Amino acid sequence: MANNNVSAICSCCSEMDGIFSRLLILTSSITRRLIEFFEDILLRDVNRLLRDSEINSYGQSQTSATYASSSRDCNSDTSIGFLDRNASDLEDHHSSGLEIVNRNYHRGVRFIFKGLMLPIYCFEFAWGSVIASWRYSCYHMRCMQVHMQSFVSRVVKTLHGSSDDIGWLQSAPGMAPVEDGSARFVELLQGIRNGLHKLPDSFVYLLIPGLFSNLGPLYFVSTKRFFSKMGLACHIAKIHSEASVEQNAWELKQYIEELYWGSGKRVMLLGHSKGGVDAAAALSIYSEELRDKVAGLALVQSPYGGTPIASDILREGQVADKETRRIMEFLICKLIKGDIRALEDLTYEKRKEFVGAHKLPENIPLISFHSEASVAPGVVATLSHIAHAELPWLPQFPGEDRGNDDFALAARKVPVVFPVSAAMALSALHLQLRYGEKSDGLVTCRDAEVPGSIVVKPERKLDHSWMVYSSWKKDSEDSSEVDACEMCEALLTMLVELGVERSN
Repeated sequence: MANNNVSAICSCCSEMDGIFSRLLILTSSITRRLIEFFEDILLRDVNRLLRDSEINSYGQSQTSATYASSSRDCNSDTSIGFLDRNASDLEDHHSSGLEIVNRNYHRGVRFIFKGLMLPIYCFEFAWGSVIASWRYSCYHMRCMQVHMQSFVSRVVKTLHGSSDDIGWLQSAPGMAPVEDGSARFVELLQGIRNGLHKLPDSFVYLLIPGLFSNLGPLYFVSTKRFFSKMGLACHIAKIHSEASVEQNAWELKQYIEELYWGSGKRVMLLGHSKGGVDAAAALSIYSEELRDKVAGLALVQSPYGGTPIASDILREGQVADKETRRIMEFLICKLIKGDIRALEDLTYEKRKEFVGAHKLPENIPLISFHSEASVAPGVVATLSHIAHAELPWLPQFPGEDRGNDDFALAARKVPVVFPVSAAMALSALHLQLRYGEKSDGLVTCRDAEVPGSIVVKPERKLDHSWMVYSSWKKDSEDSSEVDACEMCEALLTMLVELGVERSN
């Protein structure tokens, strides 16, 4: 409604501007014609007056000549010459007088007309000032209208956010349907907890960390240790997680080839968060090179379709979009020494472009795992063990074995904990209130489902960081709590079964 009112005002201003311009042209034309009319009348009167004065002067000169001829007999020759000279002087004096009168008259006429034109000139100046002020006001009103429309558009785009993008994979044409494998996952997990481990050693297991994993030295460490105790070949991909998706895809391709040629075994991939997106990109871009080298891929809480967090931060055309981007570039590029494309590649716009251009190979088994974070008040008090600090300057403890360096080093390690779960709970609550979507705090459940994959949806509330950072609790507090290492083993075991079924 406001835009319609402003448009109506601007159209009215344009019409008034045109009317005032036509009135100014008409006034100038009428004034010019009046001046020409008065000049013609006055010049005609002046010419008549000059002709009358010439006739009178000529009559006087004739009278003087008659008087001189009648008295010719009484005067001498010198008097005749004197009269002729006087007559010529009178004639010259008469012509010069006429010129002076004519020049002075014209000067007077011009002065009179200039005096008469002064009010008209003042009126034209005032009228021009009014028109200029009106045009200036109309220009500023148009500028204000443009700025207002731009501001309203930014506000609407900011409030709308990612409402139309969440879950676009389910509605996109040509996407393969998904299958629910939660029941089988629960069976395998229960068997693992009872000591039944089916994961074969005929594969090399590669764990791919997600975004900002370089800041957490304990990322996937417990899972790798758990697999190594079972005699399995397990590795954590040493990639720069803050790099772009295509850059990490190239590095993973080389990493997979090295593992394959070094061990002679196919590689089983498990990627968490952006790690799953990087692994899927490697399989999509280099499908020909990795077709016989990769046995399967499990994407754990991966934003394969994108994430509203990244899109809402880097969306162009919203309020303070340039300032927000500068802040993120400073944090990622300057402080972390990463690439802003690492976050930009997780936006809905970039994911739609990438998925449309690169399809996942159909012969590789896929599993999508997504969860829902708890927003209960008790989660705020949960701390996650993300790192440890070594304090070699601590004094020796009583009873400490001086010859055991490992024991001394372990005694001087202090755990570094952080309320990651609290941050994930607040983010999940934000996404639930704003978009009505369930999420693990960073990735919505619908965006984590890869087309053509087996979807695993656990009943337990798990946030985005739970799969890689163990909660800071003693094992004796809750023996029934499922560990993240056991969940990773269940996912990979299910992936092996899926590959066997497809091969048969």
